Amino acid sequence: MGNGTHIGQVRGLGSAKHGAHHWLVQRFTAIGNLVLVLWFVFSLATLPDYSFSTVHAWLSGPIAATAMVLLIVSTFWHARLGMQVMIEDYVHGANRFAAIVLLNLIFFAAGVFGVVSVIRIALGA
Repeated sequence: MGNGTHIGQVRGLGSAKHGAHHWLVQRFTAIGNLVLVLWFVFSLATLPDYSFSTVHAWLSGPIAATAMVLLIVSTFWHARLGMQVMIEDYVHGANRFAAIVLLNLIFFAAGVFGVVSVIRIALGA
């Protein structure tokens, strides 16, 4: 292996073997988001009104709560994957690691907040 050029330093190492998995998960979450957002829009369109009590009663049902939790998890996972790709492409050095750690913390916290909120509504808290 050569030491002079960047290509010489990585020649023969092969791929990192993670790109295809990341790409597939991003596509699967996109398909899941499409189905769940269509369900969400259709469900909201069929509600008689959008008062707090009506939406609360709708979201208290087990099917609506489960689908909403799936929508929250899938959306935040998909967004995290997309943002991670952007960070990996455009941020370099030690800032990349810090940015990915911060990204994971923010998206995890926001996702947990959404899921806990739906669970509290569904369980009648």
